[in-house]
Amino acid sequence: MDITLKTIIWRQFGAAIDMLENAMQACPEAVWGDRSLRPEFWYTAFHTLFYLDLYLSESDAGFSPPAPFTLDEMDERGLLPERVYTIEELQKYLEHGREKCRATIAAMTGDKAHRRCGFDWLDISVAELLLYNMRHVQHHAGQLNLLLRQKVDSAPRWVRKTKTILGSE
Repeated sequence: MDITLKTIIWRQFGAAIDMLENAMQACPEAVWGDRSLRPEFWYTAFHTLFYLDLYLSESDAGFSPPAPFTLDEMDERGLLPERVYTIEELQKYLEHGREKCRATIAAMTGDKAHRRCGFDWLDISVAELLLYNMRHVQHHAGQLNLLLRQKVDSAPRWVRKTKTILGSE
């Protein structure tokens, strides 16, 4: 896969991750842990990071998120985790996802990009899965910014492209 295309994809996917991070960092503690919000701020951030991590994996077979997270997010009953995850825990998960995303894009080949992704519920290629995943991150970053605007009348600004380089640019 061409380095120019990889760089373009990384700059935009990285920007979506940066926007999620900015929303998480801008969230006051009272809003972060407010169990009355629907959706709950912290949970939306966690859900986004879980699926960022999952969809950057080859498939769900053998997937395991880093501790303290579990596979409970994949439970079809839609149960919330037993406790509110802290901003520090989710910030570490975000860094894990950012690095996994960057490495995945940097290692992408033309052959791999055209292969069918390894998730039974998605009938798309690995390349399209990257875009699907980026849209998912941006969708929830937008939700979090709306919650911030509603609760504290402030939200982080738009990120045009990530400042983090892909690595071989």
